[in-house]
Amino acid sequence: MRVLVTGARGKVGGAAVAELHHGGHEVTATDLGAPAYGDSSPDGLHYVQADLTDAGAVHAIVRGMDAVVHAAAIPDPIHHAPHVVFSNNVMAGFNVVEACVRWQVPRLVNISSETVPGFIFAERPILPSYLPIDEQTPPTPQDPYAFGKHVIEQWCDAAVARSELSVVSIRPSWVQRDAEDYERNLGPIIRDPTQPSLGFWSYTDNDDLAAAIRLAAEVPLTGHEVVYVAQPDNATNQHLDDLVTVAFPDADIEIKNSTAAPVQPGTGRSGIDSSKAQRLLGWTPTRSWRDALDDNGRPRQEDNR
Repeated sequence: MRVLVTGARGKVGGAAVAELHHGGHEVTATDLGAPAYGDSSPDGLHYVQADLTDAGAVHAIVRGMDAVVHAAAIPDPIHHAPHVVFSNNVMAGFNVVEACVRWQVPRLVNISSETVPGFIFAERPILPSYLPIDEQTPPTPQDPYAFGKHVIEQWCDAAVARSELSVVSIRPSWVQRDAEDYERNLGPIIRDPTQPSLGFWSYTDNDDLAAAIRLAAEVPLTGHEVVYVAQPDNATNQHLDDLVTVAFPDADIEIKNSTAAPVQPGTGRSGIDSSKAQRLLGWTPTRSWRDALDDNGRPRQEDNR
């Protein structure tokens, strides 16, 4: 297929470009940065510079594509002014969806977020009624990033209702790229899991996420499907119910039996249930933080990632 990947110079977008390219697809990468003339990307792939808040630019680059992976976004609400986060992300998402509809693109893979239910950046703290969270967990976002992601998902609903476009919205958890990422982000949690985690000790390996993105571009389906993608184990050496008891002692959170793929013996489940992605996309998670870090959250000497 001819596949456009937005946000191609980011962590998720870059991995998606590589995975789709290795999967035999003709990939066009786009981002805000200027092209490197002579060799437009490290892999020699076609690169187009574009501002996705410019509708004309989006329509120009989407035309003729068989699938679009929309991974571009300001990735959190804490490093830009709220109106910048919301307007940038929602306008870019709107333009991408609209261009897909108008150019009759068959498939859009929309990279959404685990933040849509609203727990992580809430100004007034809220907790779920059950864990692991799943696609039935109600969206109650309070911040401009999560709310913007929810708006884009709703615009995808509207798009499939008025066109032949099919959409998979992927909600990844905290994405980890390499041993440095794992140690910096998950290392402190592994060493002290008693602190409350509003991501519920979940995480997503970037390479496994890229595989899910490729599958989401390839699998036959109709309509708009929302799926969570996270590793089946949590970022600690403890079981999920024990973590919840210690971190949220006054909360009434039911621990449900997850239907996601089983974790390694002796490890606890993730706070996110990715069984729908496994079932719908045929996605199989293959990596764990234990591949990069030891039980003390330090890099394994043999890690070459």
